[in-house]
Amino acid sequence: MNKVIKNLPNQLTVSRIVLIFFFVALANIDADKINFIEIPKYVSERCHLIAYIIAILAGITDFLDGQIARRCKCESDFGRLMDPLADKIFIVATFVMMADYRIIPAWIVVVVLSREFLVTGLRLLAVSDGVVISADKSGKFKTAFQMLSLIIAGAGWVKLFGFDIFEPTVWKIWYGIMLLVVFFTLYSGISYFVKNYKLITNKL
Repeated sequence: MNKVIKNLPNQLTVSRIVLIFFFVALANIDADKINFIEIPKYVSERCHLIAYIIAILAGITDFLDGQIARRCKCESDFGRLMDPLADKIFIVATFVMMADYRIIPAWIVVVVLSREFLVTGLRLLAVSDGVVISADKSGKFKTAFQMLSLIIAGAGWVKLFGFDIFEPTVWKIWYGIMLLVVFFTLYSGISYFVKNYKLITNKL
């Protein structure tokens, strides 16, 4: 197999981590929040739009790396370990930024982050036994749903096509979507621990 194709999924995974740091840097440029530097409103708005596009590109890499790895049969231990970690960095960074802009309630971010850290701890526990826990279907669905919700949140953040997430009716619908995010997040987290129950009990 061509070495470039073989390494492409891992390169996409690493690129997702790099992209998210660019997202955070641009998302933090805000005329209303940075008091010690005078930033024109239009500059911060453009930075936010670019950050939103970068976040979407990062999300696309999550879809592509897995698809390429499976279709070309070039899955690796690096990919099985780093792909979920890259997803976590992406989810943590975007959810925290959206909470900073009061688009996502802080308690929901706490739930999401707690799940991510607990599952990461489980993976580290498994690695000590030479076992790699890759993302299962519930985890992949959870990530996909979270990313879809972030696309909606980002559209409201940059006021895409005049979409305002803080309009009362829209906010109620959005809050309902966030409750679904919490449900799928908890469900996927619990499923990981149920499937790896023996691994945990062996460590007690």
